[in-house]
Amino acid sequence: MKKAFKFFAVTVAAAMALTFTGCNNTPASSGDTNATTANTTAAAAGGIAKADIKVGVLYIGDPADAPGYTYAHDQGIIQMQKALGLADSQIERKINVDDQDNAAIKTALDGLIADGCNIIFGTSYGYMDALNTAAGEHPEIYFSHCSGSESNGTNFNNYFGRIYQARYLAGIAAGLKTKTNLIGYVAAFGDTMAETSSGINAFALGAQAVNPNVKVYVKVMNSWFDPTQEAAQADALIAMNCDVIGQHCDTSNPQTEAEKKQVWGCGYNADMTSVAPDAHLTAPVWNWGIYYTEAVQAVIDGTFAQLGNYYGGLKDGLVDVSPLSANCAENTADYISQVQALIDNGTWDVFTGTALSFGDDGKVVQTPKDLLKADGSVLVAAGGPSVPNEVIQVSMNYYVQGVENK
Repeated sequence: MKKAFKFFAVTVAAAMALTFTGCNNTPASSGDTNATTANTTAAAAGGIAKADIKVGVLYIGDPADAPGYTYAHDQGIIQMQKALGLADSQIERKINVDDQDNAAIKTALDGLIADGCNIIFGTSYGYMDALNTAAGEHPEIYFSHCSGSESNGTNFNNYFGRIYQARYLAGIAAGLKTKTNLIGYVAAFGDTMAETSSGINAFALGAQAVNPNVKVYVKVMNSWFDPTQEAAQADALIAMNCDVIGQHCDTSNPQTEAEKKQVWGCGYNADMTSVAPDAHLTAPVWNWGIYYTEAVQAVIDGTFAQLGNYYGGLKDGLVDVSPLSANCAENTADYISQVQALIDNGTWDVFTGTALSFGDDGKVVQTPKDLLKADGSVLVAAGGPSVPNEVIQVSMNYYVQGVENK
């Protein structure tokens, strides 16, 4: 498996070594005199001095909670802060901001703007519209939104990554471990949203590569953050005889339920072995510090508009799987390593007309094969190229064969 922090260090060094030409900013519109001065200076100099940078972050949860979504993002903010040498006073967090509560979002966002933040990250999907509006009202401030689709090409972009690649690898661990051939998956949303359905599909395909008899049962919550429901849906899947529990939700509750019920699990966002030591196999994880460092450095250099929308993957170190626990089946590490090498060197990706399997010698085998949707229609014909990014990110609103909503 890749050493993610090696890639982080390389990316940081590359970002800090570059010299860029500037972009034009307008003076700050907040009442903070220091912020106005700093941003006016930035307009003239083509960037913002590192000492004048202030980073704001909107969080749907609390980083202090058990390893999960917000924790992973905050680890990235901490890595960025250390890499760029920013003081604690240059980072401001707004925590537990419900991404379905427009008034709460506006209050938190207005607070960050008033306090002089000149780049603001919104880490949950539901913040998108508020950030888009604020970017139009405050052209002197940079806004960056996680997992959304909106941007304006100047001071508002979006960022996400090929987490489906890491989910495929985690699916290998799940497929090797299951005895019932039923794997449960607790999902914030299902096939109505490309972000979740692409991840579910990749996880299923990874499991099927090592165990073609696997079925993946999905419980959909219709909420990004619902700790009570996350636990309840995991329990419901276990009652259906699912003996591995995957997830695309914010907390570690599905893994702690797997621990209680003595089944296995694959977490998300961060290594969850600490909270489910006898259940957890591995987790698709984010190394958000790679992006956060690049984005803040771009503001310093005056090149944020050139950064564009960000979509990193395994080879960039943005996504990975957490260290495999002792609970994993034999050959898990070797199989994952072989698939990761194919993705890293660009010879294969998840949603193609080439299926992976493993021979009796343990070596990965590539076979041209139709990639089928759950309804039997062909997504990619045998030997066909990878599904375009825009489909994976925006319009993959369907499951592959072997996946069912329950």
